[in-house]
Amino acid sequence: MRTTQIIADLQVPDLDEARGFYSDYLGLSLEEFNLGWVARHTSPETGASLQVMTVDASAPERPVISVKVDDVEEAYALAQERGYEIVHPLTTEEWGVVRFFVRAPDGNVLNVVQDH
Repeated sequence: MRTTQIIADLQVPDLDEARGFYSDYLGLSLEEFNLGWVARHTSPETGASLQVMTVDASAPERPVISVKVDDVEEAYALAQERGYEIVHPLTTEEWGVVRFFVRAPDGNVLNVVQDH
């Protein structure tokens, strides 16, 4: 398994208010997607991006980062082998990704994801 990208998942109370700050002030003006509860904002010049979210639509906890991998099933198996707590099981989500949430030993929850 290879990690291909890591994106911060910032908790916000309102996506529209967040867009004003992160898109306008930080220049992350490309909204790659907006599902109504999570949106990704990216700089068209540099590719720097972050996600803002109010809740997670299908998982019991909100992650602090999303880790894109090239083989999510392998990542899931490794997490289980190492005894890490799986917070959200390996799931094919309706918005086109396969993902699971794992709790790091320090308590942070990570969204490990692969585009489907």
